[in-house]
Amino acid sequence: MTSLFKNRVFLIVAGADLLQQIGIWIRNMALLFYVMEQSGNNTVAVSLLTALEYLPIFLFSLIGGTFADRWNPKKTVIAGDALSAVSILVILLLVLAGLWQAVFVATVVSAIVSQFSQPSSSVLFRQHVPVEQVGSAVGITQSLMAIFTILGPILGTFIYTQLGLDASLIALILVFLTAAGIQLLLPDAKREARPEPTSAWTDLKDGLNYVWERSNLRITAALFLISGLSIGLTQPLDVFLVIERLGLPKEGVQWLTASEGVGMLVGGLAAAASAGWVGRHRRGVMTGIMLIWSMLTFVEVLSVWTPLTASARVLSGLCGAFFQVIFTAFMIQEVKQEYIGRANGVMIPMMMAGILLGTGVSGLLMNVSSLFVVYGASSLLTLSCCLLTLRLKLDQPHPAAAKMQQNVSYNK
Repeated sequence: MTSLFKNRVFLIVAGADLLQQIGIWIRNMALLFYVMEQSGNNTVAVSLLTALEYLPIFLFSLIGGTFADRWNPKKTVIAGDALSAVSILVILLLVLAGLWQAVFVATVVSAIVSQFSQPSSSVLFRQHVPVEQVGSAVGITQSLMAIFTILGPILGTFIYTQLGLDASLIALILVFLTAAGIQLLLPDAKREARPEPTSAWTDLKDGLNYVWERSNLRITAALFLISGLSIGLTQPLDVFLVIERLGLPKEGVQWLTASEGVGMLVGGLAAAASAGWVGRHRRGVMTGIMLIWSMLTFVEVLSVWTPLTASARVLSGLCGAFFQVIFTAFMIQEVKQEYIGRANGVMIPMMMAGILLGTGVSGLLMNVSSLFVVYGASSLLTLSCCLLTLRLKLDQPHPAAAKMQQNVSYNK
């Protein structure tokens, strides 16, 4: 594991990811509070904000993954962060002109750009991180991101409440420009020349066939769809959980998010330390995670005691970290390098489709029922994912992974 911290590509990609996480949380908290203030705490407006965050991911993930498999990964990640900064600048100008609805566009544009740059980060990991260290690398990255999942909501809330929306948007511009700047230090990365050039449409269809022909990837796609629906049902309602069940002001949602970040930090470190064992027992670990996650969701809505709710959120974050580490390592290790972007481009839209459906109906469902009904439905959906994880064949490494180890290059 020590050698990872001497790997220049790992350090740069991880650093850029951290900056992006800071920007995402500043954006999320500022826009959440701003939209609530402008809409009078309207549940539909809040769920619409979340839906608009995920709709572009659903629409552009496969397209972005296809081009990520064709383009130079270094240039793609730099261009992505630079374009994010420019888009936020345009939104800031529109807000200053009195068009407050433009904040919705900020979420849409940022989500579109990320679909081209995120798969390229995975390609860089695949090219420059030894296969046997991928699990530890993902776990460490997850833990570092969790630090800012803790600090991000606090920072985002502070900037917005003390300085306002304009300062939040300016901070976003600076964060994305900094991320683009440090990625200029990445070594030149080129795609291998293809024997016969193909069109993007041909590559897209080839990627779909690649996923469909592999049972693990088909089951994973279904798992992502159901878990996305579960997440989407509750995610927009966290702020109402804080207000109605805990009796706290809306700003208290930052502490729930921070609690989840603590769990992600611990979970990421634990996953990194036990990467070898987890890799040998991924199916059992995933089934246990889904079972625990299901119970925690229901505990959150039952609780009226803040420490209990926060504790449940810590454990939920721990489960989320293991989930992220296992499947990210799985995708990087077992999917051929030339298909990483497209495989991610299939998986992510499945989860986004679930999240979009969930967020689209969560506010309406709560209006006609209650928080108990929505969170209960989410809990049952997560529980049903156990049936899928038991069918996964994750306990044996893919033979392609061993071959790729011979081609890994070190950039220190």
